[in-house]
Amino acid sequence: MKQINLFGKEFAPDDEQKYTTKIGAPIYEPKNKQPHILELVDKSKTHRLMKEIDQSNLSYEEKNFLIDAAKRHSVFNYEKIADYYAHASPEMQHLMERSALVIIDFNKAIEYGYIQLSDEIRKQYLEEYGQ
Repeated sequence: MKQINLFGKEFAPDDEQKYTTKIGAPIYEPKNKQPHILELVDKSKTHRLMKEIDQSNLSYEEKNFLIDAAKRHSVFNYEKIADYYAHASPEMQHLMERSALVIIDFNKAIEYGYIQLSDEIRKQYLEEYGQ
């Protein structure tokens, strides 16, 4: 007999399922060397856009808006960020966690507002996995 999940999708009962419902965080082993801070993000596209914006005839407010938007094009290297985090000071680690640059524990993710669970999903999670 088919069952329906929270998203309205059909799935087979447990004995027919091919996938697990277990949730686990990936385990990452940091390298022995901390990368240089400049290796953590590629801003080349951001800088090209910012140069075009700066050379435009737009108003100051329009330029500022577009510069904020251009920053979305920075590409973060999360493997190097994880390596950097492993060798960083406690203060830097804390601020990297607050910026969601590294995977943090589930409770901190909720505390910092990165995860918001509806009551129904929360109840189901607690039934399946406990506290």
